[in-house]
Amino acid sequence: MQTLPTIIDEINRRFDEKSNVRDRTLTRSRELIRHCANSIRATHRGDDTEARSLLEAANQIAAEMVKEARRYPDVYHAGYTQDALKELTEAHITRAIILQEEIPAPGTLDVEDAAYLNGLAEAAGELRRFALDALRRGDVLMAERLLGSMDDIYSLLVTVDFPSAITGGLRRTTDMVRGVLERTRGDVTTAVRQEAMKSALQHFEQRVGLNGE
Repeated sequence: MQTLPTIIDEINRRFDEKSNVRDRTLTRSRELIRHCANSIRATHRGDDTEARSLLEAANQIAAEMVKEARRYPDVYHAGYTQDALKELTEAHITRAIILQEEIPAPGTLDVEDAAYLNGLAEAAGELRRFALDALRRGDVLMAERLLGSMDDIYSLLVTVDFPSAITGGLRRTTDMVRGVLERTRGDVTTAVRQEAMKSALQHFEQRVGLNGE
């Protein structure tokens, strides 16, 4: 029969182990988020070598974090853990859409469904940034393609109709996507009209020039 001091000692030992895992998970989650943000920046710059290198490092950190955190469900399902996995999803999906590669599934990334869906939603915000950069370069076709991807993401997210406790507040994030999508649609539509007017003006000037000759 165990004495009360022995029981308390064992509880303290288990708490100590859990506390150490929690501390390591917090550290890894911050490091994971940093790697993912830097990977997205590298993708923005067109430096895919750097983007892939950072994602590979992020994958390794995530694997270590998840393996240990899963021993303690409350640590694994904590906000900081799932937020980091959401950022990992966002970085992977953003890169895949920009480069027109296959979009990884939750199982491939080893993330929970709620984190995956919220990461997918936030990827739409990054696609807006890419679309605006494309418009500044005069690449309307690229902007239209990204707008199409954003539209697809929103159309799929609105089909996920479950309580926030299950989806991790996805409805609120989906509302954000709708706003981002409509602003981007307006920007792209304006750019398309400007391109059409520019083309028409050039055609008119060519005709006038030919008639003048």
